[in-house]
Amino acid sequence: MTDFTEGTFLGLPETAGAADVSILSVPYELTTSYGQGTAEGPAATLAASAQVELYDPLLPSDLPCGFVIRTVKPWDGVGDTLRHQLKGIEEYVSSHLDSFPVILGGEHGMLPAIMSAVSSSVGLSDLTVVQIDAHADLRNELDGEPDSHACAIRRSLDLGVGNVLQIGIRAFAREEVEFSSSSPAVETWLARDVLNPCGGEAKWLEWLNRLSSIEGPVWLTLDLDGLDSVYVPTTGTPVPGGLAFWQVVETIETIASAPNAEWLGADVNEIVPDPANHVTEFTAAMLATKITAAHLARRLEDSE
Repeated sequence: MTDFTEGTFLGLPETAGAADVSILSVPYELTTSYGQGTAEGPAATLAASAQVELYDPLLPSDLPCGFVIRTVKPWDGVGDTLRHQLKGIEEYVSSHLDSFPVILGGEHGMLPAIMSAVSSSVGLSDLTVVQIDAHADLRNELDGEPDSHACAIRRSLDLGVGNVLQIGIRAFAREEVEFSSSSPAVETWLARDVLNPCGGEAKWLEWLNRLSSIEGPVWLTLDLDGLDSVYVPTTGTPVPGGLAFWQVVETIETIASAPNAEWLGADVNEIVPDPANHVTEFTAAMLATKITAAHLARRLEDSE
């Protein structure tokens, strides 16, 4: 295993007081089906974040901008079975929901455990999950495993999640197409449509308008392979033809500014570090920073 030096998020000094934002690390990797290394992603992202600028144009001063951003000790990984580990992730996340959690992963299979944790504070039927991803993750099982990363959204819906808004999708099975077309809970913006030179701009504006109309609690799950592989060359399953970095940034900012939405938190997953170039983990660190800044900017706006 590569030895990445762990530290605090953005290299910020730890401060006293209740956390406004909690940076959680879930080095979970049990069902990956192609590239390996997501368990090393959180530590590598923390290390890369120390090189990210603290300035964000949404904020009146540099991060932490008067707030407490706490880097939490990573999930311990205890569990001799997959279900035992998922239960441990649920308990780990549950203990930090009194702040805005930004969860670094780890494979996408952790999402249902996160949703189980969130269900203790909100009704999942009222929750909208915004999913940035190359894959629909709507399979019922993969290689006989119903808790595979390829089933993360399907299992979350089984738990009672009311709405899923997907974007960047470009690798999916017939089973997933049939499921999403028959499920009113799933709305999908395919990468091909959003990025099409003929009509793509209209589909992109449709996406932003849909985000702005969200009402009630919302969770962002950001699988890095939703971005084009030039930004994340070493994620678990890199797929060409994905979203641009600035499209993901605009998505994050639109969620934060949605007038009737209550943003609960986010996870950034499928981070596979590459010590030869660090592009993937640096992309993850910058997006986690943007999530943090956009949330805090909304906090400031609401307080005014």
